[in-house]
Amino acid sequence: ADSMSLPRLSCGSMGGTLALPPGKGPHHVGCTDVMVGHTRQGLLFRLFYPCLPQAGATEPLWIPRSEYCAGLADFSLGRRWCSALLSITIGFCRVPVSWNGPFKPCSRGYPLIIFSHELGAFRTLYSSVCTELASWGFVVVALEHRDHSAATTYFCTAEAGREEWIHFQRVPQGQKEFYFRNKQVHQRAEECVRVLRLFRDITRGKSVPNVLQQDLDLSVLKGNIDLTKVAVMGHSFGGVTAVLALVKEPSFRCAVALDAWMFPLENVLYPEVPKPVLFINTEKFQTPESIAKMKRLSSRNTQTKIITILGTVHESQTDFPFLPTVLINRIFGAKGTLDPHKALAITSRAALAFLQRHLKLEEEFDQWDDLLEGIGDSVVPEAPFCRSNL
Repeated sequence: ADSMSLPRLSCGSMGGTLALPPGKGPHHVGCTDVMVGHTRQGLLFRLFYPCLPQAGATEPLWIPRSEYCAGLADFSLGRRWCSALLSITIGFCRVPVSWNGPFKPCSRGYPLIIFSHELGAFRTLYSSVCTELASWGFVVVALEHRDHSAATTYFCTAEAGREEWIHFQRVPQGQKEFYFRNKQVHQRAEECVRVLRLFRDITRGKSVPNVLQQDLDLSVLKGNIDLTKVAVMGHSFGGVTAVLALVKEPSFRCAVALDAWMFPLENVLYPEVPKPVLFINTEKFQTPESIAKMKRLSSRNTQTKIITILGTVHESQTDFPFLPTVLINRIFGAKGTLDPHKALAITSRAALAFLQRHLKLEEEFDQWDDLLEGIGDSVVPEAPFCRSNL
């Protein structure tokens, strides 16, 4: 199986261990990888879902293949030596969920979240937030984009399952970045829409073969997902992807954008965003220009919210803060001053409160409504550097 192809080793030799937190919600969490189709027009995603308890459950690899370590190293540093270091230290670490665990039925249907990764990332690097949301009763689809914005990704051809890899592509020389990234963000948003259509097929009973041939039969999802309660979510490039997906697909009820990189979205689309967006920003990434673009959306929809988590940096909303301290500081740059567990709690609780409000969920997530107004420890409304001017 794709996610079980490396042996289990310790990663404690780098000054700590990778310890992704288990979900804090009432549900156990299961996980599987899904590939649909034999061309680059197909889909690849990691699925997180509420599952039944399972004795002796296997935990999936955080980074499923050594090729992803190489792609991440090339994107982050442009140094081949880093690939081996990443493989040794993080390529063997596990996610605290049940691999192919038995799906937990829900007669009223779970709400669905489609998650889009940032530039140079891939489907597994947001396992902490995806696990947390699934533990509170969501089915979460962590999509891996095939627009050359992932560190790397792949598909299996129909001819004997031969693998074709799609590597990260930098902006071609002589081409303006906006036009290059704008084309990518449109492909990304369309891929999010295709995932939703795929789940419509599954819930209607259509057989959807998984090329990766995992033990979880996707037919168990039939009747267990409420497609009237669907949101799109993403980080950085994935954040603006989520915003654009609202334009492309009316069935998305709302979006949660983590530290959205607003640059690739063309200005003419701002008036076209019809649904509310929750922007959860980090303290050290955003600029006044980017916040101004978010405020263009909030001025048109009073339900759109902008908050900032203090003591955080851009990568605080990924799994990287849970890496060994030496590795995160030397390879991936500065680490936020806020405890990563607290940052994750603020992010997930704000998202849950927002999702309850706009998906009309019958839960108790409204206990965290104050976060949506930027009220609470380590959170402020809008952005610290421009609050006095907004």
